[in-house]
Amino acid sequence: MKLIRHLLLSCCTILVLVSSCEIQEDFKYQPSNVDGKLDINAWDYIQQSDSLSFLQQAITYAEVQSLFNGSEAKTYILPNNAAFRTYLRENQYSTIEDIPLPILRNILRYHTVKDRVIFTDPTLAPSNRPVAYETENGQVMYLSHNSSFIGLINEGTNVQWQIRTSNLEPTNGVIHVVNSVVYYSAPTGEAAAPNPNLIRDTIYALHDSYVNGPPSAGTNFGTATTLRLKNLNGNSEVDRRVYLLFNFEDFKKEGIVTDMQLKIQTAFTAGKGVFTYLYDVPGYTDWTETAINFNNAQKPAAGTSPIGSFIAVAGQPFVFDITAFYNTKPDHERVTFMLDAQAGSDETTDLASKEHATLAPPMLIAILASGVSTLTLDANAAINVSSGGVFVLDKETLAVSGAAAADIAYTVDAISSNGWLIKGANILRPGDRFTQLDIDLNNILFIHNGENSAASTIGLSARDRSGGLIDDITVNINVQ
Repeated sequence: MKLIRHLLLSCCTILVLVSSCEIQEDFKYQPSNVDGKLDINAWDYIQQSDSLSFLQQAITYAEVQSLFNGSEAKTYILPNNAAFRTYLRENQYSTIEDIPLPILRNILRYHTVKDRVIFTDPTLAPSNRPVAYETENGQVMYLSHNSSFIGLINEGTNVQWQIRTSNLEPTNGVIHVVNSVVYYSAPTGEAAAPNPNLIRDTIYALHDSYVNGPPSAGTNFGTATTLRLKNLNGNSEVDRRVYLLFNFEDFKKEGIVTDMQLKIQTAFTAGKGVFTYLYDVPGYTDWTETAINFNNAQKPAAGTSPIGSFIAVAGQPFVFDITAFYNTKPDHERVTFMLDAQAGSDETTDLASKEHATLAPPMLIAILASGVSTLTLDANAAINVSSGGVFVLDKETLAVSGAAAADIAYTVDAISSNGWLIKGANILRPGDRFTQLDIDLNNILFIHNGENSAASTIGLSARDRSGGLIDDITVNINVQ
């Protein structure tokens, strides 16, 4: 029995020692081993670490091994498997290979700092003093530590992260392991936030209803308390679209419209990341909610592009920015909107109709200003980017003056099909906004898709919170 107990104790001791050398996939900070010295380079370390297998796969797929096996000393911020699982889930990718290669390469380059940063360095000795370092994608990363000597990434920006395992020293620099895929987003305020001194005016739907596919195609649902949305194949018994009729002439307050939103309260949505698209139905303004049905409802012409889109969030209203659409309608009279869910998504969404007993009815919210301010386009240089490369916008590329940088908001009107405009971790789409301060602080990237090398453009408009406006800003993109 003594021999058995001795053997069991020895086995347990060996297991503890072995497991203590592995990076555990939890969210608890762990200091590195005693001196952190490794006899291999960063790429070899990644390949030998089971908890970094997703990162190894990403590096191999992106073909950027040279970032991690070179002789030049760098700092490697290594997202573990838990980090990549979260990133894939939040961005609706199934596998690493689903991430567009240029976006993946940009992620990996941002996680590579062009300097050797270890938290025993006297430069980082005082806590709460972030130091900016340049990364391989051209942006900066702030590194610091708190009073407990837990390393921090981008402290003081919009989003910061704790380093989970720190101060590992491969032969070509320093390694810090994190539980998240990190990004840079300097604080710039909210691009869509209106000035509290501006005027707000609200109007409500004259008629609202949903229509339902066969066998209920002839049934009217105009008195229902909810507006139901679903898209299976466009013509089935569970397919439903929503119609809303407004009259712009119901706005009574004076001023220049700087922002306009369609807002609809949510009665139910699963919030699974499905898009809802908003369409204009030109000339279709004589319908009533007591007569409309699937058979007689007019649809937009085939191939018509939506004027807005929204991804549902459980418990939050649906909000569509229709400012650009409003500014293209000089008559500002009646308009019919149609909402349709993402094709084949098969997800049910219930929105509040104007008959709902407790939720607010569908509404248009206008923000109006005096329009007395004047904006000036000071810089509008071309984006020169390599195929599959990254370009960081700055005030030499695009600059508007006439108001504080944080108060000048750009709206994306049209986006190039050969790449992505990125703010933080988000891909910007038509209707999205960013500020001049975002540009000044290098928050905005253009990433080329590596496939289409033809010259292209990005269409923007800029406005301030007092009504100053510059329309039709074209940013040229040259692929080198």
